Amino acid sequence: MRAATAEAMDRPDCHLETVTEVEHYTDRLFRFRTTRPASLRFRSGEFVMIGLPGGEKPVFRAYSIASPNWDDALEFFSIKVPGGPLTERLQKIVPGDGLWVKKKPTGTLVLDALAPGRRLWMLATGTGVAPFASLVRDPETWEKFEEVVLTQTCRTAAELRYAEEIVAGLAEDPLVSELAAGRVRLYTTVTREPHPRPMRITTAIESGRLFSDLGTAPFSAGTDRVMICGSMEMLRDCRALCLAAGLTEGSNARPAEFVVERAFAG
Repeated sequence: MRAATAEAMDRPDCHLETVTEVEHYTDRLFRFRTTRPASLRFRSGEFVMIGLPGGEKPVFRAYSIASPNWDDALEFFSIKVPGGPLTERLQKIVPGDGLWVKKKPTGTLVLDALAPGRRLWMLATGTGVAPFASLVRDPETWEKFEEVVLTQTCRTAAELRYAEEIVAGLAEDPLVSELAAGRVRLYTTVTREPHPRPMRITTAIESGRLFSDLGTAPFSAGTDRVMICGSMEMLRDCRALCLAAGLTEGSNARPAEFVVERAFAG
């Protein structure tokens, strides 16, 4: 491990973990896995602050934990931001490198923040799919909902591969393969190249195409629960669409029909 263990002693608020796996999907997106501290507990869908050892003033950013809460490793899905305070270095990590993980996960994209419902919609753009990669692999999700619809909007089709792999992998998942069978649907859209659905998810919702393509009714407070994670513009627009449909925004303290995550990596 390149990072000195002594350096971690200067940060009692952090765990110093080791990168175990890195996969680059495109020139903009990559995922990585690290060891998980035995004492770290989190709810699927939460985020944690991460940073890299070294440098005079380490930079920390919020990253959703993409692995489910039962996994013995931590997984993250990241964008590569040219000149980004953290990602400029983070995109160059290799197995064996050290990574700081702060000790207090938090977040609003958790099942506890939603009232009981029948169908769960997970609306994501780009790396906003990360918390949903955790939630779809959590048995509690399938105990609480009859159906899960995961949507992701990206610039190109290549950027959809992580979500496609996560959903396809549910068939072999040791804990949820039987629970998720026939109950999960992936709906993808692309904005910057030809695609069967060349549109933003907000357009698909407003036009009704999302619901007609899937054969479902529009959002209803009686049956539907929505989780939203993505760009600031997408969060604002999807939140407005949920409110217009009569859904109420929830929180850990007051569960309701939809929740929004406002933490970003960069």
